[in-house]
This record gives sequence, structure tokens and C-alpha cells, in this order.
Amino acid sequence: MYKYLTYLLILIISMNGYTDFKNLGPDDVLTTPLPLPYNEKVVKTSELDNFIDTSIQKGKQPVIIFGGNWCPDCRILDGTLDIPTIKKFMQQYYQVMHIDIGRYDKNMELMDHLNIESKKGVPRVVILDLEKNILNTATSSEWTTARDRKQQEIYDYFQRFVVTN
Repeated sequence: MYKYLTYLLILIISMNGYTDFKNLGPDDVLTTPLPLPYNEKVVKTSELDNFIDTSIQKGKQPVIIFGGNWCPDCRILDGTLDIPTIKKFMQQYYQVMHIDIGRYDKNMELMDHLNIESKKGVPRVVILDLEKNILNTATSSEWTTARDRKQQEIYDYFQRFVVTN
């Protein structure tokens, strides 16, 4: 059943959006040290809204990633996004904002502001289209196990949500 749903999803995406899925090459590997993408800054809702608006004005889909530098899955996800092939793809289609959640005591209200469930478990990835609709509500928390995922799987995930005109 899962196999057929996957085929259906690919068919729908191919009718509506990005269809030129790419595979990583042998040189596309996760390197260490892993990045520390979170700056411990408190983000105002107006700053988040401005990021979303500015991204869309540039023709880029906004991606908000909630997490913390203490989280190995957050660092692995970000390190994967820094792999040259993936980084080039992300820069072409997306604009990414990292939001530090501290120890679940900082910026949590921003999840509510985006109308996603404010729960523990990071990284939380929120991908919007150019009309500010969240595209991955059902899977925004699936990257809490990024350390168990292959880099190609992470790349495929972001490729699935690209919206083209």
C-alpha cells in the first residue's frame, strides 16, 4: 500500500511541480565538523513574517528549521544541507531560516504562529510555497531521526516540495 501511495505522490508532484529529481554523486558526502546553525537568538514574529515575505519576493520558498546546536539530528540535517549538490539546489529554490528553540524554552510560540503543533522533537522543518501555505504539515517533525537517514533521502524530501510555476 505504501508503495502505491509513493507512486501517487510522485505522479501528483510531476503534474504540479519540480520533476527533475537528482541523485547525489560519490563526492557528495557529509563532512565534519558538523555545523552549528543556531544562534540562540530570540526571534520576533515580525522577523519571521519578514523572512517569509522577503523570501517570496525573491521567488524562493521559505524554509524554517526549528532546532538547537545541542541536537545531533539538527546538526546532521544542516550538515547534509551543506553538501555541495544539495546546497546549490537549496539556494536555487529555497531560503532557509534557522530558529533556535533553546531547551524547548525559546521561540516555541513561533510554531503556533505558523499553525503547526508546538511539540518537542527537533529538527522541525517547515516548508512554505510562494503563497505562504505550509506544504509539509504532516511531515514537519519527521527529521527528529535525521541521524538514521541517508543523505539522498534528505535531498529527495526537499526536492519533493519544490513548487514551480
